[in-house]
Parts: sequence; structure tokens; C-alpha cells
Amino acid sequence: MKNKEVQAIIGPQSSAEARFVIELGRKAQVPIISFSATCPSLSPSQNPFFIRATHDDSAQVKAIVDIVKAFGWWEIVLIYEDTDYGNGLIPYVLDALQEIDTRVSYRSEIHPSSNNTEISEELNKLKANHTRIFLVHMTASLGSKLFALAKSAGMMSEGYAWILTEGLSSLLDPMSSKVMDSMQGVLGIRPYLPPSKQLEDFERKWKRNLTSIRAKSKSITSLNCFGLWAYDTIWALAMAVEKASMVHSCFLKQNTSNNNVDLAALGIFEMGTRLCDTILSTTFQGLSGNFHLVKGQLESSTFELFNVIGKTERIIGYWTRQRGFSKDLNGTGERAYSTSKDNLKQPIWPGDTTEQPSKLRIGVPVTFGKFVKIEWHSPTDDKPSISGFSIDLFHAVQEALPFPLPHEFIPYMNKHRQMNGTYDQLLYQIKNQVYDAVVGDTTIIANRSLYVDFTLPYTESGVSMVVLVKDDENKNLWIFLKPLSINLWLTIGAAFIFTGEKVVNNWSRFVLIIWIFVVLILTQSYTASLTSILTVQRLQPTFVDVKEIKNNGYFVGYLEHSFVEELLIKQLDFHKSQLKPYLTYEEFPEALSKGTHNGGVAAIFDEIPYIKLFLAKYCSRPSDKDPL
Repeated sequence: MKNKEVQAIIGPQSSAEARFVIELGRKAQVPIISFSATCPSLSPSQNPFFIRATHDDSAQVKAIVDIVKAFGWWEIVLIYEDTDYGNGLIPYVLDALQEIDTRVSYRSEIHPSSNNTEISEELNKLKANHTRIFLVHMTASLGSKLFALAKSAGMMSEGYAWILTEGLSSLLDPMSSKVMDSMQGVLGIRPYLPPSKQLEDFERKWKRNLTSIRAKSKSITSLNCFGLWAYDTIWALAMAVEKASMVHSCFLKQNTSNNNVDLAALGIFEMGTRLCDTILSTTFQGLSGNFHLVKGQLESSTFELFNVIGKTERIIGYWTRQRGFSKDLNGTGERAYSTSKDNLKQPIWPGDTTEQPSKLRIGVPVTFGKFVKIEWHSPTDDKPSISGFSIDLFHAVQEALPFPLPHEFIPYMNKHRQMNGTYDQLLYQIKNQVYDAVVGDTTIIANRSLYVDFTLPYTESGVSMVVLVKDDENKNLWIFLKPLSINLWLTIGAAFIFTGEKVVNNWSRFVLIIWIFVVLILTQSYTASLTSILTVQRLQPTFVDVKEIKNNGYFVGYLEHSFVEELLIKQLDFHKSQLKPYLTYEEFPEALSKGTHNGGVAAIFDEIPYIKLFLAKYCSRPSDKDPL
């Protein structure tokens, strides 16, 4: 600018360099044109002499978030290089992921100067994390090292998913076959380059001269998006120079010595504004498509999604701002915006599998009741059928969600297909990152809330006690006499004899009428009293006070693996020797019927939902010796 009086600068290539050179261009009023400085913080609208002959990184954020949404990933890890380029995109990604309720569990910053040991240590941290979905935003030089080390760490296997942003995706072609081999199964996103005869001719000439070019410079390889943008940038500048008639132009020199290197002493290009405006208004059909600058930069409305398979990238679909995902771009007419993975071809994930990574791992208790029921169809069956009210409720909620929720139910069992511990231990597996969630008949209690979050309750909670009713002492032939006292029965008998004499006068008739009303009243009173004796008085529990059971040393029962055991010991002060666990509530009736002196229990303690199920099935059965 000072010594050669350049009238435009093409470059710089990195965002960090561009930030400094843009300031020089502003002072000297020299257009700075970059085809690769994509950091969103470098805004052409805030820097009038900065022209971005590409689009900024934030243009791809919506497409990336739609990928995450399409595959139902609720948690993701961001891996990016610690530079202006790497850090510039992250705020946009975080905001967009928050809008779809996807949690960023970890942010990994890797400096470009990091050696293999430092990168491997960071990958080991990521491997210890339960999240298996990664979004990678970095340049090709750092990205090639990252994936080679990730493969060595076993992180390019089944169960993992990797998404590449545009910067790395656009530079895959120049990478070596060894690096490509370590990236098998990754998904990438990059701008779509529409095919044209001009591009075909250029590629043919490029390939023809590629051998001689490589002989001179081993760093020159095949074409990519940045190379095509650079080519179009040269054409745009050349066309603008001719259009602006830049024949007689000069710098307005400042009064400074030749040895002065003060930036403020730079001259001012008198036609800089004119040239800049001409470049901004230049439009033509270039190799990368339509060259048309909007607010100082290119706008990209179409991205292609690809899947690395072998030594090539397989296109699995396209994304546009108007239509979302589609398998091809041949469709015409308006169509609803789609974020469904059904509009993409099936990806091949790391580990050479079509099984989608990072399903929601849902632990379920091994029970055989109404809430959760696990059934194996054969002794060798690895995948049991899981049903029940809790499972049905989960599926109902899943169907109401506006996004897919891939998941798998994993029984919490041992090698004998029995419950592998208590419900507390089951829930603790979420904290241990063994499960992502638990679905089942788990009760919300204070100590569990310290390490897991619960949904809103969907059934009544609490603990209740079930006991037998007392033996009915009124089961005899004379129970019909109980409603009335002996004196009343004698009076009624005498009245019947008296009124049963021959009615001979009007006074006798008058007494008879009164007696009929008295009999009517007595009949109603007798019926009510007899009903009370046969119902209310019969339903008297054998025990009404927990202290009575505890002080007499009677046994009490509860459902095995339930928190009720801890409640009985710590809150109700039962001795552990008084407690008898049972696997299912079908064992409760027999335990109660045996009685306190025959190895049975005096009471059953359980959660209210189970008590309701138990009573609905066993209460007052005619075949029971003692009703419940």
C-alpha cells in the first residue's frame, strides 16, 4: 500500500490475518477481498472496504442444527480450534442448539499448535464422556491430525457420530488417503456448486495440467470450493477495474519520511470507494455459481450433505432455506419445510453400520407387574418384550414430541435375569452415565432427587399398610336379633299378642292403627341396624396402630428392592429381623393369611399404586379364608 501503492488486495486467507489487513484497507481506502476469511465477526457492513467473496460461517448453522434435530440428538460435544476462525462460529451454534433443546455437554478447544500427545489427552477426556455425538469446526491441517488420533483412540467405531462444518468439509479432497481412511462414516456439510459447462471445461484443463503443477509444488492438489471462489474473485476484480476505468488513479500521499512505518502515515487511494462499489455491484456466472454480493458477501442458499465412505464422499441429500432437507434438487413447486431424516439417504455411520448412533439408553426395572412387565420368549432370547403402564405412557409422550427420539430399553438385570439391585441403585446408573434415563415405577423421594431429575408424577404417591380384618364374632344363627334389645323384643311380642285379640270396638281399631305405624318405624330401624352390623362392624382391621405391631415383634412384609425397607427401618423404627421381602404382590395374600404365629406377617407395607392393584385383585374374594 505504501511502497507499491496497490489498489486492491486479494486475501488474506485466515480470519486472524484478515482482521489486521482490513484495518489497513480502511485507513488507505483500499478494497480488501477475501474468499476464505469466513469468521462471522468480520462483518463487511461494519468494514466498508472489506469484501467477502464467500459467505460467513453462520450461514451453515441452520443446516447443521437441522441435522441434529433430524436424528434426534439431544446432547452434543463441540470440538473447534482455538483461533478467531474456530471461536467465531460457536456463539451462533450454541444459540441455535438451545432453540431445539439440544444440550452442549462439553466444549473442546484445540489450539493449532497442539501436538499429538495434547490432542490425544483431549480425546481421552471426550471418550470418558458418555456423549458420542461430535461437531467438528476446524481447518484441514488440524482436522487431519484430530481424526487420525481419534481412530487410534477407538472413537471412529460403532456408536459414534461426527459432523463436519463447511471449513473442513470443503477441503476433504486434498487430504491423503490415510486421513480419509480415519474419517469413515462422518457426515459433512458444504456449499452446493451447481454443475455447468464452464466448470466442466475448467476441471478438464485442471486435471490435464495437474501432473506438471504437482511436479513444481507438492502442496497443489485437486480443486475445492475455496479454489473456485478464488478464481471467481480474480474475475470479479478484473471486471470491476475495467468497469471503473482505473487508468489514471493515484494515492494521496501523507507528509512522512520514507523510513516512517506508522500505519497512520499510509496514503489514501482516491478511487478506492469507486472501485469498492463497482466490485459490490458486479455480477456474473462464475465457476462456483452466480457471483452476486449481498451486503458485501456471497449468500449461499443451498448446502449438500455428504457421507465419507471409502475414498469418496457420497451425497446423501441437500438443504435449502426454503425447503429444508431433500434427496435431490429436481423438485419443483412449493413444499413444506422438512427436517425429517426420511428426506435424506441412509448414512453409513462409523463402524460401517446403518444403526443410528447415540440412541437414548433407557434403563427399566426387572418386574412382572402392571407398571413394567418384562417377558422373555426363550432362554436364549436377548431382547425381551417390555410392556406395562409406564412403558405405554412413555410411548404416548414420545409421539407427542415434535422431534424423533431414538431409544432402546435396557433391563437392569443380572446374568440370572433378575433385578440387579435396588431402585436406588438403578437410578444411580444415570449419574454413573450407564443410562440416559429410567422408565418405570420409580418413586420421587428426597434423596433420589439429589442425583437425578424426575418428571411430573403420573400416579398417586405415598406408602400405606394392608392388614387382615378381624374374625366376625357375629356369624351365628341369632344375628338377626342383634339390632334390637331384649326388652324391645319382649314389648313387641306383647304388643303383637295384644293387638292380635278380636277387634270389637272403635278404640281397638284406633290402637291397631297406631301399632301399624309403630311396626313400620321399627322395621326401618331394624333394617338399618342389621345392615350396619353386617357391613361396618364386620370390616374392622386386626391392627390399626403400627406401634402395636412393632412392640409385639410381629413380622411385616414389603416388596423387594423397594425404598420401603429403608422407610420401615429408619422412620418407623422396625428392626430388620422383623422385615420380610417378597418378589411380587401375588405373595402377599398367603403371607397375611398365615397369621403372625405361623410364619406370616401382621401387615404389608407398600406404595399406594401397588396397594390399589393388590386390593383390586385380592380384596374380599369369596375363596379367601380371611378377607383383606
